[in-house]
Amino acid sequence: MGNEKDELLKLTSYVQISKYREKTLKSIGDDVKIPTNIAKDSGIRTNHISKVLSELKSKEIVECINEEARKGRLYRLTDTGKDVLETIKVKEEKENKD
Repeated sequence: MGNEKDELLKLTSYVQISKYREKTLKSIGDDVKIPTNIAKDSGIRTNHISKVLSELKSKEIVECINEEARKGRLYRLTDTGKDVLETIKVKEEKENKD
């Protein structure tokens, strides 16, 4: 159990050290989105979103559900990604209370 929690903390830290990664995760949330929509929601340029998505994909935080498409690829959070996002939200709530 400890190992799983450690892994989640490492991934959460990985996301939080980059505002782009954190904003991307929050933008996707429970939805399935194309990079253009993620860019609009998060205020990050599309070319940066592509890089961020491939970083998050390599850590299995997001997944592309239509990999074969050249345009309009759909991204969603993996279960791990949802756990990371939840951990970030809980941390933020604690910080806001203090």
